[in-house]
Amino acid sequence: MALHDIAAGIQSGLSGKSFDGSLKFDCGEEGVIVLADGTATTEDSDTDCTLRLSEDNLKKLLTGKLNPMTAVMMGKIKITGDMGVAMKLGKLIG
Repeated sequence: MALHDIAAGIQSGLSGKSFDGSLKFDCGEEGVIVLADGTATTEDSDTDCTLRLSEDNLKKLLTGKLNPMTAVMMGKIKITGDMGVAMKLGKLIG
């Protein structure tokens, strides 16, 4: 599944939910997904918080197969920027 497809899935999941701030999933060579202003896009931009992880771990995170806190402690996800925004993500995908 390409990042564009993942972004489309996130976009449909955002309907009816609010998310304050902006967040980027940075999957390195595979690309990025940016959540900002109620949309999910694969166009890179500056965000309040960046999560660096593999595309495989992103899929696991979004399907509930990867616990975010465990992933951070194991180094599977690296967070830079506003941790408060990262914490809000749990409500969005949880």
